[in-house]
Amino acid sequence: MFSVFLTYLGGGAVAGLFAGLFGIGGGVIIVPVLVFCLTLQGIADKCIMHLALGTSMASIAFTAASSFWAHHRRGAVHWIMVRRITPGILTGTFLGSCIASHLSTNFLKGFLVVFLYYVAVQMFMNGEPKSAHGIPGQLAMFGVGNTIGAISSLVGIGGGTLSVPFMIWCKLTLHDAIGTSAAIGFPIAVAGSLGYIYNGLGVPGLPEFSLGFTYLPALAGIVASSVLTAPLGVRLAHSLPVAKLKRIFAILLLVVATRMLVSLL
Repeated sequence: MFSVFLTYLGGGAVAGLFAGLFGIGGGVIIVPVLVFCLTLQGIADKCIMHLALGTSMASIAFTAASSFWAHHRRGAVHWIMVRRITPGILTGTFLGSCIASHLSTNFLKGFLVVFLYYVAVQMFMNGEPKSAHGIPGQLAMFGVGNTIGAISSLVGIGGGTLSVPFMIWCKLTLHDAIGTSAAIGFPIAVAGSLGYIYNGLGVPGLPEFSLGFTYLPALAGIVASSVLTAPLGVRLAHSLPVAKLKRIFAILLLVVATRMLVSLL
C-alpha cells in the first residue's frame, strides 16, 4: 500500500508540473496513474474508471487553483474570458459527469485512449489554430463552455487541451491562453467532482474511504505533490521552449495510451 501511495505522489508531481506548464489540469497524467494503481489494489473493475475520473476531477481543483494563481500573479489570466465561459463550463461538466457515471468502464477507457492519441498528435505536431476576430459573445461562449466541460468530464481533465487552442483562436497570446485555461480548469474540476460524488453515493463495491466516485487516499497523495509542482511548471512556461517540451509530453502520452489500449484489448 505504501508503494501505491508513492505512485500517487509521483503522478501528482508530474501532473502539477504539466498543469502549470501547459495550462492543463493534469488529468491526462492522473487518470492513467489512477487506473494503474486502483487495478493494483484489486478494486472491482466496474468501478475503476469512474473512481479514476472522479478522483482526477477532485484533484484538479487543487492543481488548477495553484496553477492559475501563479499565472495570475504574472498577469497571464484573461478574466473577461473566464467570466464569459464559466456558466457553460459548470453546466456542461456537471451534466457530462452524470452521463459518464452511467457508462461502462470499457467505454470510458476506450474514449480516454482515443482522446490521449488525439492530444498526443496535436502536441507533437505543435499545431496552432488560425486566430479569429476576438472573444465571441455570451451565447457562443456558453455553448463552447458546455462542449469543453462535457468532454472534460468524460476523460477526467481540466480542459486545457481543448481550451488553449480555442483561446489562441480568440487571439490570446500563448502565455495568456495557458493562464486562462488554468483558471477555467477550476470550475471544471468543481462541477465535475460534485457530479461524480453525487452519482457515486450508495454505489455498491466501492473501496473504503470513498466519497461517491472519489477515492480519498489517492486524492490526498496526488494533491500533496501537485500543488507544490504546479508553480514550478508556471515558471518553466515563461522561460523554456514550450514546443520541445510539448513533443516530449506527446511521446509520453502515446506510450500511456498504447498501454491502456493493450490492456483494454
